Amino acid sequence: MRRLSDYLRTEFGKKVYRLSLSSGCTCPNRDGQIGYGGCTFCSEGGSGEFASSAAPIDDQISAAKKRIAEKTDAKRFIAYFQSFTNTYGNTDRLRKLYLETIRREEIAALSLGTRPDCLGPAVMDMLCELKTIKPVWVELGLQTIHERTAERIRRGYPLPVFEEAYSKLKASGIPVIVHVILNLPGESRDDMLETIHYLAALAPELDGIKLQMLQILKGTAMAVEYEKEPFPLMDLEQYAELICECAEILPQNTVLHRMTGDGPRRLLIAPLWCLDKKRVLNRLNRELIGNIQ
Repeated sequence: MRRLSDYLRTEFGKKVYRLSLSSGCTCPNRDGQIGYGGCTFCSEGGSGEFASSAAPIDDQISAAKKRIAEKTDAKRFIAYFQSFTNTYGNTDRLRKLYLETIRREEIAALSLGTRPDCLGPAVMDMLCELKTIKPVWVELGLQTIHERTAERIRRGYPLPVFEEAYSKLKASGIPVIVHVILNLPGESRDDMLETIHYLAALAPELDGIKLQMLQILKGTAMAVEYEKEPFPLMDLEQYAELICECAEILPQNTVLHRMTGDGPRRLLIAPLWCLDKKRVLNRLNRELIGNIQ
């Protein structure tokens, strides 16, 4: 596996930072087309609590760059639309928004988080147009390959839908980053590793992956489930060991875009060790020495 920082330096010749932005989209698993309330782990922010509000895109980018400027003097950025489903809704509106974003000089690439069941012909045409301007990445929320878990977390689609979307994106030359949540309720270590083995076997090679420890957030259906009947959550040591096992399974060219999450302090119920992001990353990086080249 490759570290994201190394990949970005190779791809763009310098360090590039993500700007967390909002497209103003909702989700078919929230508005009633598929279901209501979203996946059980998903908060009201749609898993994008650190994104800017749905203000005009120029204002969002300016605000996001200002936050980053407190830490770095970076001049080039990835426009990252994470919250909810960023290929869902009026495609003409989205096309205008993403064209306006990707044409900005400081934007090096566009990254769109979405569901695999929201990639119809009009969306694919839009993505193919965008990628002729600058790199476009699509981030698919898979979380698990196990249908019993998918039903429990109310994901709202079966595995073949993911497989079709993945194949369609790859055939169009669009890099795919897959989201996986580790420690979903009812899943054993072997279940989690089975998901990683499945992704490792995808052809052609998986472009990127985001691994995240399950976080129980206030206001979610999973928080209610956890309160009624708590299920076991890994500690940091167990999680670090699992991340190393995942790294050993995945292809060498797969880019590791994330190995932990940092949910908002005001919402996190468990596991609380996730709050100390610096400690967590240091621990994971120590474990991964020798696993990632």
